[in-house]
Amino acid sequence: MSAEHDAPLLRLEGVTKRFGATLALGGVDFDLRAGEVHALLGENGAGKSTLMKVLAGNEQRDAGRILLDGEEIEIRSPAEARQHGIAIIHQELNTVATMTVAENLALGQEPRSRYGALDRRGMVRSAQQKLARIGAGIDPRRRLGALSVGMQQMVEIARAVSERARILVLDEPTAALSRAEAGQLYRLVDEMREDGVGLVYISHRMEEVWQLADRVTVFRDGARIGTRDKDDVRPPDVVRMMVGRPVEDLYQHDRRRPGGVLLDVEGLTGSGVGPASFQVRAGEVVCLAGLIGSGRTEIARLVFGADKPSAGTVRVAGRAVNPTSPRDGIRAGLAMVPESRKDQALFLPHSVESNIDISSLGQHTTVGVLHRRRIREAVSTQMEGLRLRRNALRLPVKSLSGGNQQKAALARWLMRESEVLILDEPTRGVDIGAKSEIYELINQLTERGKAVLVVSSDLPEAIGISDRILVMRAGHIVHELDSHAATEEDVMFHATGAVGGDQGETDE
Repeated sequence: MSAEHDAPLLRLEGVTKRFGATLALGGVDFDLRAGEVHALLGENGAGKSTLMKVLAGNEQRDAGRILLDGEEIEIRSPAEARQHGIAIIHQELNTVATMTVAENLALGQEPRSRYGALDRRGMVRSAQQKLARIGAGIDPRRRLGALSVGMQQMVEIARAVSERARILVLDEPTAALSRAEAGQLYRLVDEMREDGVGLVYISHRMEEVWQLADRVTVFRDGARIGTRDKDDVRPPDVVRMMVGRPVEDLYQHDRRRPGGVLLDVEGLTGSGVGPASFQVRAGEVVCLAGLIGSGRTEIARLVFGADKPSAGTVRVAGRAVNPTSPRDGIRAGLAMVPESRKDQALFLPHSVESNIDISSLGQHTTVGVLHRRRIREAVSTQMEGLRLRRNALRLPVKSLSGGNQQKAALARWLMRESEVLILDEPTRGVDIGAKSEIYELINQLTERGKAVLVVSSDLPEAIGISDRILVMRAGHIVHELDSHAATEEDVMFHATGAVGGDQGETDE
Protein backbone atom coordinates (compact mmCIF):
# COMPACT_ATOMS: atom_id res chain seq x y z
CA MET A 1 0.00 0.00 0.00
CA SER A 2 1.37 3.43 -0.89
CA ALA A 3 2.42 5.98 1.73
CA GLU A 4 -0.48 8.27 0.84
CA HIS A 5 -2.80 5.65 2.32
CA ASP A 6 -1.07 5.58 5.72
CA ALA A 7 -2.84 8.55 7.34
CA PRO A 8 -6.28 7.58 8.71
CA LEU A 9 -9.27 8.82 6.76
CA LEU A 10 -11.46 7.83 9.69
CA ARG A 11 -10.72 7.20 13.35
CA LEU A 12 -13.03 6.02 16.13
CA GLU A 13 -11.69 6.48 19.66
CA GLY A 14 -13.04 4.94 22.87
CA VAL A 15 -16.51 4.21 21.47
CA THR A 16 -18.83 2.77 24.12
CA LYS A 17 -22.40 1.55 23.67
CA ARG A 18 -24.81 -0.17 26.06
CA PHE A 19 -28.18 -1.80 25.45
CA GLY A 20 -29.70 -1.92 28.92
CA ALA A 21 -27.35 -3.96 31.10
CA THR A 22 -25.52 -5.37 28.05
CA LEU A 23 -22.20 -3.73 27.15
CA ALA A 24 -22.10 -3.97 23.35
CA LEU A 25 -18.96 -1.85 22.90
CA GLY A 26 -16.41 -1.19 25.60
CA GLY A 27 -14.17 1.74 24.64
CA VAL A 28 -13.35 0.55 21.12
CA ASP A 29 -10.69 2.12 18.87
CA PHE A 30 -10.70 1.66 15.09
CA ASP A 31 -9.20 3.43 12.08
CA LEU A 32 -9.65 3.30 8.31
CA ARG A 33 -7.33 4.55 5.59
CA ALA A 34 -8.32 5.90 2.19
CA GLY A 35 -7.96 3.27 -0.54
CA GLU A 36 -7.96 0.24 1.75
CA VAL A 37 -10.30 -2.61 2.60
CA HIS A 38 -10.32 -3.08 6.37
CA ALA A 39 -12.07 -6.31 7.39
CA LEU A 40 -13.91 -6.60 10.72
CA LEU A 41 -14.14 -10.15 12.03
CA GLY A 42 -15.68 -11.69 15.12
CA GLU A 43 -18.55 -13.81 16.32
CA ASN A 44 -22.10 -12.48 16.14
CA GLY A 45 -22.59 -10.21 19.11
CA ALA A 46 -18.89 -9.31 19.20
CA GLY A 47 -19.68 -5.65 18.44
CA LYS A 48 -18.74 -5.27 14.75
CA SER A 49 -22.15 -4.31 13.41
CA THR A 50 -22.93 -2.16 16.45
CA LEU A 51 -19.77 -0.11 15.86
CA MET A 52 -20.73 0.40 12.23
CA LYS A 53 -24.30 1.36 13.20
CA VAL A 54 -22.79 4.07 15.42
CA LEU A 55 -20.71 5.26 12.47
CA ALA A 56 -23.77 5.24 10.19
CA GLY A 57 -25.95 7.16 12.65
CA ASN A 58 -28.34 4.25 13.28
CA GLU A 59 -27.22 4.04 16.93
CA GLN A 60 -25.94 6.75 19.25
CA ARG A 61 -22.73 6.11 21.18
CA ASP A 62 -22.65 6.58 24.94
CA ALA A 63 -19.01 7.73 24.89
CA GLY A 64 -16.09 8.18 22.51
CA ARG A 65 -15.15 10.29 19.47
CA ILE A 66 -15.46 10.06 15.69
CA LEU A 67 -12.78 11.83 13.63
CA LEU A 68 -12.90 12.35 9.85
CA ASP A 69 -9.70 13.69 8.23
CA GLY A 70 -8.49 14.41 11.77
CA GLU A 71 -11.50 16.61 12.64
CA GLU A 72 -14.04 15.49 15.26
CA ILE A 73 -17.56 15.15 13.86
CA GLU A 74 -21.01 14.33 15.21
CA ILE A 75 -23.24 11.75 13.55
CA ARG A 76 -26.73 11.76 15.01
CA SER A 77 -28.64 10.23 12.09
CA PRO A 78 -28.14 8.33 8.82
CA ALA A 79 -28.74 11.61 6.97
CA GLU A 80 -25.79 13.23 8.79
CA ALA A 81 -23.63 10.19 8.00
CA ARG A 82 -24.44 10.56 4.30
CA GLN A 83 -23.56 14.26 4.48
CA HIS A 84 -20.10 13.22 5.67
CA GLY A 85 -19.77 10.74 2.79
CA ILE A 86 -20.48 7.59 4.81
CA ALA A 87 -22.69 4.84 3.33
CA ILE A 88 -23.52 1.42 4.72
CA ILE A 89 -24.94 -1.79 3.26
CA HIS A 90 -26.59 -3.52 6.19
CA GLN A 91 -26.57 -7.26 6.82
CA GLU A 92 -30.37 -7.17 6.99
CA LEU A 93 -31.95 -5.56 3.93
CA ASN A 94 -32.88 -1.93 4.43
CA THR A 95 -35.33 -1.61 1.55
CA VAL A 96 -39.09 -1.33 1.01
CA ALA A 97 -40.49 -4.55 -0.43
CA THR A 98 -43.78 -3.01 -1.62
CA MET A 99 -42.05 -0.38 -3.77
CA THR A 100 -40.43 -0.88 -7.17
CA VAL A 101 -36.68 -1.23 -7.65
CA ALA A 102 -36.55 2.28 -9.15
CA GLU A 103 -38.48 3.77 -6.22
CA ASN A 104 -36.12 2.12 -3.74
CA LEU A 105 -33.07 3.43 -5.57
CA ALA A 106 -34.51 6.97 -5.58
CA LEU A 107 -35.82 6.91 -2.01
CA GLY A 108 -35.25 10.32 -0.43
CA GLN A 109 -33.83 11.71 -3.69
CA GLU A 110 -36.83 11.41 -6.02
CA PRO A 111 -36.39 13.36 -9.29
CA ARG A 112 -38.96 16.07 -9.97
CA SER A 113 -40.13 17.82 -13.11
CA ARG A 114 -39.89 21.57 -13.35
CA TYR A 115 -43.51 21.69 -12.18
CA GLY A 116 -42.73 19.67 -9.04
CA ALA A 117 -44.34 16.43 -10.17
CA LEU A 118 -42.59 13.10 -9.64
CA ASP A 119 -40.48 12.31 -12.72
CA ARG A 120 -41.08 8.55 -13.02
CA ARG A 121 -39.32 8.21 -16.36
CA GLY A 122 -36.29 9.97 -14.95
CA MET A 123 -36.44 7.70 -11.91
CA VAL A 124 -36.36 4.58 -14.10
CA ARG A 125 -33.48 5.96 -16.24
CA SER A 126 -31.48 6.75 -13.11
CA ALA A 127 -32.17 3.30 -11.71
CA GLN A 128 -31.00 1.67 -14.94
CA GLN A 129 -27.72 3.59 -14.72
CA LYS A 130 -27.19 2.63 -11.07
CA LEU A 131 -27.89 -1.04 -11.76
CA ALA A 132 -25.64 -1.02 -14.83
CA ARG A 133 -22.83 0.42 -12.68
CA ILE A 134 -22.73 -2.83 -10.68
CA GLY A 135 -23.59 -5.13 -13.60
CA ALA A 136 -27.03 -6.13 -12.27
CA GLY A 137 -29.56 -7.03 -14.98
CA ILE A 138 -32.68 -6.18 -12.97
CA ASP A 139 -35.81 -4.51 -14.36
CA PRO A 140 -36.19 -1.30 -12.31
CA ARG A 141 -39.98 -1.41 -12.80
CA ARG A 142 -40.35 -4.69 -10.85
CA ARG A 143 -41.66 -4.68 -7.30
CA LEU A 144 -38.71 -5.28 -4.99
CA GLY A 145 -40.52 -7.88 -2.87
CA ALA A 146 -40.97 -10.07 -5.97
CA LEU A 147 -37.19 -10.47 -6.31
CA SER A 148 -35.02 -13.09 -4.64
CA VAL A 149 -33.10 -12.07 -1.51
CA GLY A 150 -29.90 -12.08 -3.55
CA MET A 151 -31.33 -9.70 -6.15
CA GLN A 152 -32.71 -7.43 -3.43
CA GLN A 153 -29.20 -7.33 -1.96
CA MET A 154 -27.84 -6.22 -5.34
CA VAL A 155 -30.35 -3.35 -5.37
CA GLU A 156 -29.11 -2.29 -1.93
CA ILE A 157 -25.51 -2.43 -3.18
CA ALA A 158 -26.43 -0.34 -6.25
CA ARG A 159 -27.97 2.33 -4.04
CA ALA A 160 -24.92 2.54 -1.75
CA VAL A 161 -22.44 2.61 -4.64
CA SER A 162 -24.42 5.37 -6.39
CA GLU A 163 -23.94 7.67 -3.40
CA ARG A 164 -20.21 7.88 -4.26
CA ALA A 165 -19.30 7.74 -0.60
CA ARG A 166 -15.79 8.33 0.72
CA ILE A 167 -16.40 5.59 3.30
CA LEU A 168 -18.42 2.49 2.45
CA VAL A 169 -19.35 -0.14 5.03
CA LEU A 170 -20.35 -3.57 3.69
CA ASP A 171 -21.92 -5.79 6.35
CA GLU A 172 -22.10 -9.39 5.06
CA PRO A 173 -22.73 -8.13 1.51
CA THR A 174 -22.37 -11.53 -0.20
CA ALA A 175 -24.42 -13.60 2.26
CA ALA A 176 -27.37 -13.85 -0.16
CA LEU A 177 -25.50 -13.50 -3.45
CA SER A 178 -24.76 -16.12 -6.08
CA ARG A 179 -21.16 -16.71 -7.09
CA ALA A 180 -21.59 -14.55 -10.19
CA GLU A 181 -23.15 -11.71 -8.18
CA ALA A 182 -20.39 -11.98 -5.57
CA GLY A 183 -17.80 -11.76 -8.35
CA GLN A 184 -19.40 -8.52 -9.55
CA LEU A 185 -19.18 -7.13 -6.03
CA TYR A 186 -15.49 -8.06 -5.72
CA ARG A 187 -14.73 -6.15 -8.92
CA LEU A 188 -16.61 -3.13 -7.56
CA VAL A 189 -14.64 -3.27 -4.32
CA ASP A 190 -11.36 -3.23 -6.27
CA GLU A 191 -12.54 -0.27 -8.38
CA MET A 192 -13.60 1.74 -5.32
CA ARG A 193 -10.30 1.00 -3.57
CA GLU A 194 -8.45 2.34 -6.63
CA ASP A 195 -10.64 5.47 -6.44
CA GLY A 196 -9.45 6.09 -2.87
CA VAL A 197 -12.62 4.99 -1.08
CA GLY A 198 -12.11 3.55 2.39
CA LEU A 199 -14.04 0.28 2.73
CA VAL A 200 -15.00 -1.53 5.92
CA TYR A 201 -15.79 -5.16 5.11
CA ILE A 202 -17.66 -7.37 7.60
CA SER A 203 -17.78 -11.01 6.61
CA HIS A 204 -17.68 -14.51 8.09
CA ARG A 205 -16.29 -15.93 4.85
CA MET A 206 -12.55 -16.23 5.35
CA GLU A 207 -11.81 -16.87 1.68
CA GLU A 208 -13.29 -13.54 0.57
CA VAL A 209 -11.64 -11.67 3.44
CA TRP A 210 -8.26 -13.01 2.32
CA GLN A 211 -9.09 -12.14 -1.27
CA LEU A 212 -10.13 -8.53 -0.59
CA ALA A 213 -8.76 -7.17 2.68
CA ASP A 214 -5.60 -5.18 3.38
CA ARG A 215 -5.98 -5.23 7.16
CA VAL A 216 -7.99 -7.33 9.59
CA THR A 217 -9.41 -6.29 12.98
CA VAL A 218 -10.87 -8.90 15.31
CA PHE A 219 -13.62 -8.19 17.86
CA ARG A 220 -14.73 -10.34 20.78
CA ASP A 221 -17.30 -9.52 23.49
CA GLY A 222 -17.52 -5.83 22.55
CA ALA A 223 -13.76 -5.27 22.57
CA ARG A 224 -11.09 -4.98 19.87
CA ILE A 225 -8.77 -7.95 20.25
CA GLY A 226 -6.23 -6.83 17.68
CA THR A 227 -5.49 -5.42 14.23
CA ARG A 228 -3.11 -7.11 11.77
CA ASP A 229 -1.97 -6.62 8.20
CA LYS A 230 -3.53 -9.48 6.26
CA ASP A 231 -0.12 -10.71 5.11
CA ASP A 232 1.06 -11.01 8.73
CA VAL A 233 -1.66 -13.33 9.99
CA ARG A 234 -3.14 -16.71 9.01
CA PRO A 235 -6.86 -17.68 9.06
CA PRO A 236 -6.41 -20.19 11.94
CA ASP A 237 -4.85 -17.42 14.04
CA VAL A 238 -7.80 -15.14 13.32
CA VAL A 239 -10.28 -17.86 14.28
CA ARG A 240 -8.51 -18.31 17.62
CA MET A 241 -8.69 -14.54 18.20
CA MET A 242 -12.40 -14.55 17.35
CA VAL A 243 -13.57 -17.41 19.54
CA GLY A 244 -10.81 -17.62 22.14
CA ARG A 245 -10.17 -21.25 21.22
CA PRO A 246 -9.02 -23.27 18.19
CA VAL A 247 -11.75 -24.49 15.84
CA GLU A 248 -10.65 -27.75 14.24
CA ASP A 249 -13.56 -29.03 12.19
CA LEU A 250 -16.99 -27.43 12.05
CA TYR A 251 -18.66 -30.41 10.45
CA GLN A 252 -17.67 -33.31 12.68
CA HIS A 253 -20.47 -35.72 13.52
CA ASP A 254 -20.78 -39.47 13.91
CA ARG A 255 -22.21 -41.34 10.95
CA ARG A 256 -25.93 -41.28 11.61
CA ARG A 257 -28.22 -44.31 11.57
CA PRO A 258 -31.60 -43.00 10.37
CA GLY A 259 -34.82 -44.64 11.54
CA GLY A 260 -38.22 -44.73 9.92
CA VAL A 261 -39.54 -42.18 7.43
CA LEU A 262 -40.80 -39.04 9.18
CA LEU A 263 -41.27 -36.78 6.15
CA ASP A 264 -42.61 -38.30 2.92
CA VAL A 265 -43.11 -35.96 -0.04
CA GLU A 266 -44.62 -37.31 -3.26
CA GLY A 267 -45.24 -35.39 -6.50
CA LEU A 268 -45.28 -32.00 -4.77
CA THR A 269 -45.86 -29.26 -7.34
CA GLY A 270 -46.42 -25.51 -7.19
CA SER A 271 -44.78 -22.07 -7.39
CA GLY A 272 -43.08 -23.06 -10.65
CA VAL A 273 -41.35 -26.11 -9.18
CA GLY A 274 -41.84 -29.86 -9.08
CA PRO A 275 -43.11 -32.44 -9.15
CA ALA A 276 -40.77 -33.34 -6.30
CA SER A 277 -40.63 -36.61 -4.40
CA PHE A 278 -38.28 -37.41 -1.52
CA GLN A 279 -38.14 -38.69 2.05
CA VAL A 280 -36.37 -37.66 5.26
CA ARG A 281 -35.97 -40.24 8.00
CA ALA A 282 -35.87 -39.86 11.75
CA GLY A 283 -32.35 -38.94 12.84
CA GLU A 284 -31.34 -37.83 9.34
CA VAL A 285 -30.28 -34.54 7.73
CA VAL A 286 -31.15 -34.08 4.06
CA CYS A 287 -29.95 -30.99 2.19
CA LEU A 288 -31.57 -29.32 -0.82
CA ALA A 289 -28.66 -27.89 -2.82
CA GLY A 290 -28.43 -26.03 -6.10
CA LEU A 291 -27.91 -22.60 -7.59
CA ILE A 292 -29.99 -19.59 -6.56
CA GLY A 293 -33.28 -19.82 -8.46
CA SER A 294 -33.18 -23.61 -8.72
CA GLY A 295 -36.31 -23.96 -6.58
CA ARG A 296 -34.84 -25.07 -3.23
CA THR A 297 -36.70 -22.52 -1.11
CA GLU A 298 -39.90 -22.95 -3.12
CA ILE A 299 -39.96 -26.70 -2.36
CA ALA A 300 -39.33 -26.06 1.34
CA ARG A 301 -42.17 -23.52 1.49
CA LEU A 302 -44.57 -25.94 -0.25
CA VAL A 303 -43.75 -28.68 2.25
CA PHE A 304 -44.42 -26.34 5.19
CA GLY A 305 -47.57 -24.82 3.73
CA ALA A 306 -46.18 -21.30 3.34
CA ASP A 307 -47.18 -21.61 -0.33
CA LYS A 308 -50.14 -23.65 -1.56
CA PRO A 309 -49.25 -26.66 -3.71
CA SER A 310 -51.14 -27.41 -6.90
CA ALA A 311 -50.53 -31.16 -6.66
CA GLY A 312 -48.81 -33.80 -4.56
CA THR A 313 -48.92 -35.10 -1.01
CA VAL A 314 -46.98 -34.52 2.19
CA ARG A 315 -46.99 -37.03 5.03
CA VAL A 316 -45.49 -36.63 8.50
CA ALA A 317 -44.94 -39.90 10.37
CA GLY A 318 -47.34 -41.57 7.93
CA ARG A 319 -50.15 -39.02 8.39
CA ALA A 320 -51.30 -37.00 5.37
CA VAL A 321 -50.86 -33.27 5.92
CA ASN A 322 -51.80 -31.63 2.61
CA PRO A 323 -50.58 -28.25 3.91
CA THR A 324 -52.39 -25.22 2.54
CA SER A 325 -51.11 -22.85 5.23
CA PRO A 326 -48.30 -22.75 7.82
CA ARG A 327 -50.93 -23.54 10.47
CA ASP A 328 -51.52 -26.92 8.81
CA GLY A 329 -47.81 -27.63 8.76
CA ILE A 330 -47.28 -26.62 12.39
CA ARG A 331 -50.20 -28.75 13.61
CA ALA A 332 -48.75 -31.73 11.74
CA GLY A 333 -45.36 -31.40 13.48
CA LEU A 334 -43.51 -29.33 10.87
CA ALA A 335 -41.39 -26.29 11.68
CA MET A 336 -39.59 -23.88 9.36
CA VAL A 337 -36.90 -21.25 9.90
CA PRO A 338 -37.06 -19.22 6.65
CA GLU A 339 -34.22 -17.64 4.72
CA SER A 340 -34.97 -14.04 5.68
CA ARG A 341 -35.02 -13.56 9.46
CA LYS A 342 -36.04 -9.93 9.22
CA ASP A 343 -39.04 -10.30 6.92
CA GLN A 344 -40.30 -13.81 7.55
CA ALA A 345 -39.09 -15.21 10.89
CA LEU A 346 -39.14 -12.51 13.55
CA PHE A 347 -41.32 -9.77 15.01
CA LEU A 348 -38.50 -7.26 15.26
CA PRO A 349 -40.02 -4.68 17.66
CA HIS A 350 -41.13 -7.38 20.12
CA SER A 351 -39.08 -8.93 22.90
CA VAL A 352 -36.86 -11.97 22.55
CA GLU A 353 -39.24 -13.80 24.91
CA SER A 354 -42.29 -13.02 22.75
CA ASN A 355 -40.53 -14.15 19.58
CA ILE A 356 -39.58 -17.49 21.13
CA ASP A 357 -42.87 -18.32 22.86
CA ILE A 358 -45.28 -17.15 20.11
CA SER A 359 -45.76 -20.64 18.61
CA SER A 360 -46.06 -22.49 21.94
CA LEU A 361 -48.58 -20.45 23.91
CA GLY A 362 -51.26 -23.10 23.49
CA GLN A 363 -49.06 -25.63 25.26
CA HIS A 364 -48.91 -23.43 28.36
CA THR A 365 -52.59 -22.51 28.63
CA THR A 366 -55.30 -23.89 30.91
CA VAL A 367 -58.92 -22.91 30.25
CA GLY A 368 -57.71 -19.92 28.27
CA VAL A 369 -55.29 -18.72 31.00
CA LEU A 370 -51.61 -18.36 30.13
CA HIS A 371 -49.07 -19.67 32.64
CA ARG A 372 -46.55 -16.86 32.29
CA ARG A 373 -44.04 -18.25 34.79
CA ARG A 374 -44.03 -21.64 33.08
CA ILE A 375 -43.59 -19.99 29.67
CA ARG A 376 -40.70 -17.85 30.91
CA GLU A 377 -38.98 -20.89 32.40
CA ALA A 378 -39.35 -22.76 29.11
CA VAL A 379 -38.01 -19.79 27.13
CA SER A 380 -35.07 -19.39 29.54
CA THR A 381 -34.23 -23.07 29.12
CA GLN A 382 -34.11 -22.69 25.34
CA MET A 383 -32.01 -19.53 25.59
CA GLU A 384 -29.54 -21.23 27.90
CA GLY A 385 -29.26 -24.22 25.55
CA LEU A 386 -28.52 -21.88 22.62
CA ARG A 387 -26.15 -19.70 24.66
CA LEU A 388 -28.37 -16.65 24.47
CA ARG A 389 -27.91 -14.31 27.42
CA ARG A 390 -30.84 -14.46 29.83
CA ASN A 391 -30.63 -10.70 30.37
CA ALA A 392 -31.72 -10.33 26.73
CA LEU A 393 -35.11 -11.89 27.54
CA ARG A 394 -37.05 -8.61 27.45
CA LEU A 395 -34.93 -6.77 24.89
CA PRO A 396 -36.43 -6.23 21.43
CA VAL A 397 -35.18 -9.02 19.19
CA LYS A 398 -33.99 -6.44 16.64
CA SER A 399 -31.29 -5.38 19.13
CA LEU A 400 -29.62 -8.82 18.88
CA SER A 401 -26.87 -9.64 16.41
CA GLY A 402 -27.80 -11.56 13.27
CA GLY A 403 -26.54 -14.84 14.71
CA ASN A 404 -28.45 -14.44 17.95
CA GLN A 405 -31.59 -13.50 16.02
CA GLN A 406 -31.20 -16.79 14.16
CA LYS A 407 -30.90 -18.63 17.47
CA ALA A 408 -34.11 -16.98 18.68
CA ALA A 409 -35.88 -18.15 15.50
CA LEU A 410 -34.62 -21.69 16.12
CA ALA A 411 -35.59 -21.60 19.80
CA ARG A 412 -39.24 -20.92 18.85
CA TRP A 413 -39.53 -24.30 17.17
CA LEU A 414 -37.45 -26.19 19.70
CA MET A 415 -40.05 -25.23 22.31
CA ARG A 416 -42.74 -26.97 20.24
CA GLU A 417 -40.74 -30.20 19.92
CA SER A 418 -41.59 -30.34 16.20
CA GLU A 419 -40.86 -33.67 14.50
CA VAL A 420 -39.54 -32.22 11.22
CA LEU A 421 -37.45 -29.05 11.04
CA ILE A 422 -36.97 -27.19 7.76
CA LEU A 423 -33.98 -24.84 7.94
CA ASP A 424 -33.56 -22.46 4.97
CA GLU A 425 -30.01 -21.05 4.93
CA PRO A 426 -29.65 -21.55 8.72
CA THR A 427 -26.18 -19.99 8.92
CA ARG A 428 -26.54 -17.11 6.44
CA GLY A 429 -24.71 -14.12 7.91
CA VAL A 430 -23.66 -16.15 10.97
CA ASP A 431 -20.14 -16.17 12.39
CA ILE A 432 -17.93 -19.23 12.73
CA GLY A 433 -18.65 -19.68 16.44
CA ALA A 434 -22.43 -19.47 16.02
CA LYS A 435 -22.20 -21.79 13.00
CA SER A 436 -20.50 -24.39 15.16
CA GLU A 437 -23.28 -24.06 17.75
CA ILE A 438 -26.02 -24.42 15.10
CA TYR A 439 -24.33 -27.51 13.66
CA GLU A 440 -24.07 -28.94 17.16
CA LEU A 441 -27.78 -28.25 17.65
CA ILE A 442 -28.62 -30.06 14.40
CA ASN A 443 -26.63 -33.06 15.65
CA GLN A 444 -28.57 -33.00 18.92
CA LEU A 445 -31.88 -32.89 17.03
CA THR A 446 -30.99 -35.96 14.99
CA GLU A 447 -29.87 -37.78 18.14
CA ARG A 448 -33.38 -37.13 19.50
CA GLY A 449 -34.89 -38.70 16.38
CA LYS A 450 -35.93 -35.52 14.58
CA ALA A 451 -35.84 -35.22 10.79
CA VAL A 452 -34.04 -32.15 9.43
CA LEU A 453 -34.40 -30.72 5.91
CA VAL A 454 -31.82 -28.01 5.15
CA VAL A 455 -31.55 -25.55 2.26
CA SER A 456 -27.98 -24.30 1.87
CA SER A 457 -25.95 -22.35 -0.70
CA ASP A 458 -22.73 -23.11 1.20
CA LEU A 459 -21.39 -26.27 -0.46
CA PRO A 460 -18.94 -27.27 2.32
CA GLU A 461 -21.82 -26.86 4.77
CA ALA A 462 -24.27 -28.79 2.58
CA ILE A 463 -21.86 -31.70 2.35
CA GLY A 464 -20.52 -31.48 5.90
CA ILE A 465 -23.73 -31.46 7.95
CA SER A 466 -26.00 -33.70 5.88
CA ASP A 467 -26.39 -37.41 5.18
CA ARG A 468 -27.88 -37.00 1.70
CA ILE A 469 -27.93 -34.15 -0.80
CA LEU A 470 -30.82 -33.59 -3.22
CA VAL A 471 -29.48 -31.44 -6.04
CA MET A 472 -32.00 -29.12 -7.71
CA ARG A 473 -31.96 -27.52 -11.13
CA ALA A 474 -34.72 -25.55 -12.88
CA GLY A 475 -37.33 -26.43 -10.26
CA HIS A 476 -36.64 -30.16 -10.20
CA ILE A 477 -34.65 -32.56 -8.02
CA VAL A 478 -32.20 -33.89 -10.61
CA HIS A 479 -29.84 -36.04 -8.53
CA GLU A 480 -29.27 -37.53 -5.09
CA LEU A 481 -25.78 -37.75 -3.57
CA ASP A 482 -24.41 -39.55 -0.53
CA SER A 483 -22.86 -36.69 1.46
CA HIS A 484 -20.12 -38.92 2.84
CA ALA A 485 -18.78 -39.57 -0.68
CA ALA A 486 -19.77 -36.32 -2.44
CA THR A 487 -17.50 -33.42 -3.37
CA GLU A 488 -18.29 -29.80 -4.15
CA GLU A 489 -17.55 -30.53 -7.80
CA ASP A 490 -20.12 -33.35 -7.79
CA VAL A 491 -22.83 -30.99 -6.54
CA MET A 492 -21.94 -28.24 -9.01
CA PHE A 493 -21.84 -30.64 -11.98
CA HIS A 494 -25.44 -31.67 -11.34
CA ALA A 495 -26.62 -28.18 -10.29
CA THR A 496 -25.37 -26.66 -13.54
CA GLY A 497 -26.35 -29.55 -15.81
CA ALA A 498 -22.70 -30.16 -16.74
CA VAL A 499 -23.32 -33.91 -16.49
CA GLY A 500 -25.97 -36.00 -18.25
CA GLY A 501 -29.70 -35.49 -18.24
CA ASP A 502 -31.97 -32.90 -19.75
CA GLN A 503 -33.39 -30.02 -17.76
CA GLY A 504 -36.31 -31.19 -15.70
CA GLU A 505 -35.18 -34.83 -15.70
CA THR A 506 -32.99 -36.65 -13.22
CA ASP A 507 -29.37 -37.18 -14.17
CA GLU A 508 -29.56 -40.81 -13.34
